[in-house]
Amino acid sequence: MASGIGSSSNPGSQDPYSILGLEPGASFESVQQAKEKRLLEVGDDLQARARVEASYDAVLMSSLKERQLGKVSNAAVNASQREELQVETAARSGGSNALLTRLRNINSSTANTKSGEFWPNLSLPEGQGLTVRLVLGGLALLLVIVAPVGSTELILAVSTIALFLSQIRRGRRPLASLGWSVLLLASGLILGGLLLQAMTALPSVTLPITGDQLEAVPTVLLLWAGALLLD
Repeated sequence: MASGIGSSSNPGSQDPYSILGLEPGASFESVQQAKEKRLLEVGDDLQARARVEASYDAVLMSSLKERQLGKVSNAAVNASQREELQVETAARSGGSNALLTRLRNINSSTANTKSGEFWPNLSLPEGQGLTVRLVLGGLALLLVIVAPVGSTELILAVSTIALFLSQIRRGRRPLASLGWSVLLLASGLILGGLLLQAMTALPSVTLPITGDQLEAVPTVLLLWAGALLLD
């Protein structure tokens, strides 16, 4: 029988019952056993195995059609019901697993959203991210001190944008990132203004930098700290 299955060039040229060695109306257990027996007989012959699988499917479909037409025995009805139950159980199992996966993803994303809405976690980045932030922050502070007069506002604007992008890269929502960037910018300018007032109130103190530069130093430091710590 194995050679007959393997030598047939047209899968439709043989009756599926003949390929499986069955009679029409065979029980579900007989169909299962015949399929397993034929697969063992054909071994690793891929074409023959495909014919056995196709014949198995055809026999099951034929049983279902006969059941619908009322031409099936009680044994075949029971076999068909068992087959449908197996398919339905597998579908429900797969559906429930998919549903559970979706619920886990929703819960996870909700938790992440809640934790990242506005109040951030404070943590230092690792590896190259930390190095880049340290270098850029130090460069911004240096530019504030040595850059020509009138360029302070540009440096602060670039630093604020850099803080915003830093938070986005670390997974924070855009609105929260924008809020913290503006808040730190405003806080730095307020601190810088207070520092400038305090320094100008001391007539004996000569500032090595301009008032704009002095006012920008706390702002850059706050923006730098935000880029390092806001997560």
